[in-house]
Order: sequence, then C-alpha cells, then structure tokens
Amino acid sequence: MLFRDIVTASLQAIRANAMRSMLTMLGIIIGVAALITMVSLGTGAQRSVQSRIEALGPDLLTVFPGQSFRGGVASETRVSVTVDDALALARDARYLKAVVPELSRNIQVASGNKNINVNVVGTTPNYVAVRRFTLTAGRMFSDGDDAARKRYAVVGASIPRMLDLNAGSMVGREISIRAIQFEVVGVLAEKGSQGSFQNLDEQVLIPLQTARYRIFGTDRLRAVTVQLSDVSQSSVAMIDVERVLRREHKIRPGGDNDFQIRRQADLLSTLENTTKTFTRLLAGIAAVSLIVGGIGIMNIMLVSVTERTREIGLRKALGATRGRILFQFLTEALVLCMVGGFIGILVGSAGAIILSHVNKWNTSISPFAIGLAFLFSAVVGVFFGLWPARRAASLDPIIALRYE
Repeated sequence: MLFRDIVTASLQAIRANAMRSMLTMLGIIIGVAALITMVSLGTGAQRSVQSRIEALGPDLLTVFPGQSFRGGVASETRVSVTVDDALALARDARYLKAVVPELSRNIQVASGNKNINVNVVGTTPNYVAVRRFTLTAGRMFSDGDDAARKRYAVVGASIPRMLDLNAGSMVGREISIRAIQFEVVGVLAEKGSQGSFQNLDEQVLIPLQTARYRIFGTDRLRAVTVQLSDVSQSSVAMIDVERVLRREHKIRPGGDNDFQIRRQADLLSTLENTTKTFTRLLAGIAAVSLIVGGIGIMNIMLVSVTERTREIGLRKALGATRGRILFQFLTEALVLCMVGGFIGILVGSAGAIILSHVNKWNTSISPFAIGLAFLFSAVVGVFFGLWPARRAASLDPIIALRYE
C-alpha cells in the first residue's frame, strides 16, 4: 500500500507539471531513441555481414598472382597464375574439395543495338556450386561443353536488365563477345557484391577453354578459387596449397612467394569486427545523451525540492520518516526516466523501421538493446535522482515549515 501510494503521489506531481515533466523527459527520450536506432543499425549490419559470409562460403580460399622477388626486392612484373597451376592443385593438393580457375577481363558484350562493358569470366562448370550460385533459368554449361570449346554463356542477374531484356527470354538468345556469337544457356540468381569490389550480378560466364582459346588467347588466370574439404583444417589447407604452388613456380626454400592466398571470409570478418566497433561507438554516443538527460532530471528535481519545501516540512511534522521522503522523490525521478525510456523505445523502434524502408538499410531491433536501454534509463533515474531525494529527506521540518 505504501509503495502504491508513493507511486500515485509521484504520478500526480508529474501530472501537475506536465509540460515541465515532458521537457525534462526529452533528454531521456532522445537518448533511448538514439540508442535503440543506432544499435538496430549496427546489429542489422552485423547480420548482413554474417549472411554475406554464409553466401560467399567460409570454406573458400582464393589464389591471386603476386610479384617476383630478386635479392629480397620485388620486381615490377607480376608473376602469372596459370591453368597448369589450377590443374596441379586439383591433382596434388590433399585438403581441397574443388578447384575453380577464373580467367576474366572486362569486355564489351552486345545484344542487338545494346552494348555494355562487363566482366567476362572463363571458368569451369563447378563455379556455380562452389560460389553458391543458383540459376533462375536454363542450365550451367557442362564439362563436355568446356572440352568442346562451346560458345555458351551463363549471364548474371543484372545482365538482362542492362541489355533491356527480360530475364525469362534470355535463354536461347545470342549475345556477342568480341564479335563472336554466344548462346545464352542460363541466367544466375541475384547475389550482389558479397563484399567484393565487383558486382557478381554483372558478369558473364563462359567455358574456360572457350575463353582461353577463342576470346583471351592466354592461360593466365585472374584467380583460382579452391573449396576446402574441411573448414576446420583451413590453416593446414593453406600450407598445402602454398606447397604445391611453390613447387610449380620453382621457388627455392626461404624464397618469397610470388602469389597470394586469401581466405574469402577474412575480409568480411574484418568488416564484421569494424561494424561491431562502430556499433559500440554509436551506442556510447547515445549513452552520453542519456547521461545529459539524467543531469536535466537531477536539475528539475532539485527545483521541485525547493518548490515543495513546505510540503516536505508538513509531511515530516505529520510523521513521515526520512526514508519515506527519500523514497517518494527517488520514485518521482525513476518514474520520469522510465516513462521517458518507454517513449524513447517506441520512437527508436519506429526510427529503425523507417530507416529500413526509406533508405533500404539493414536494421534489426534487438530485444537485448530494448532491455538495456530501459534498464539504463532506470539506472540514470536512480543515480541522478538520489541527490535531490537525499536533500529533500534531510530537510529540518521546522525550517521547512518556515520556508516562504
């Protein structure tokens, strides 16, 4: 009963000065809303990165050409990674499930009177499975098509739109690559950049041998993607890939590698860590807003104690203990912060949803963030309301009754 009466009295005191109470809560509302919105953006970004890692494949390594070294000094010429290197990896590496050579250039692709410049990739049929693509129409070219140097093409999801064509009508249509006609046999599903510098939807896949002998006239690869048979042995697999390539490139013991091996997930993991740090930074900035709001509440509670000095004296004269006076004013501060926190949660959640729909940002409203913001607002209320409450409780009733 005592607790209910004190809460009721606190709400009545807040209601008696509604405008002042709302302005006082504004700092808490802004702080909580900012905290919810920023954490939602950060959590959404983290989940986006995690989904990219899953889509890209944590079991993939990529081998890139590097530089040759003479006397410990890098030369200006880049050493090639060739089709023979890819064949050696497929033959001799012990921890690999698949090897995908990629021979690519940016080339003009034409259809009718439309001409676009996109990435043309000569690769093997297992590219789709290893890179976790799916096809929305048609099929992937086969090993037989590759061996026969067929002029078949599988286009990315954005290519039909870039050529002003319908994706469903692309299969069977002919496109021109360096004035050579290719038949489109498949259309890939949308995938996006997946953390790379190239949009994987804006590419055209053709058989490796066709690209090697009909289009590019070289066996120098842009990269070799390898799929691990066991993700837990990625470090051992990298060493094994390095062993095979050093042997193929005839690098002496102690010499520097003239190639680079990268884990596809490393870049996205770095991005995820950066996103986490950025989220904590934003949450910290929002927390500062809450502290500023708490200072405002402490200020207004001190004003309230001064205004109600005679009321405090009267209550003490009628038998109210110091603890009850302390509890009442502490409850008023706590109620102000809790109400402000609740409104801030609603505003912050609405802000995250609006940003998600308007700017197409990835947001995720975390129940943990909501609970944390609500708890933090309560802590702010108790911390900043304690001094005014103790000041009210320590007033001498005789002096308080004489106060004008």
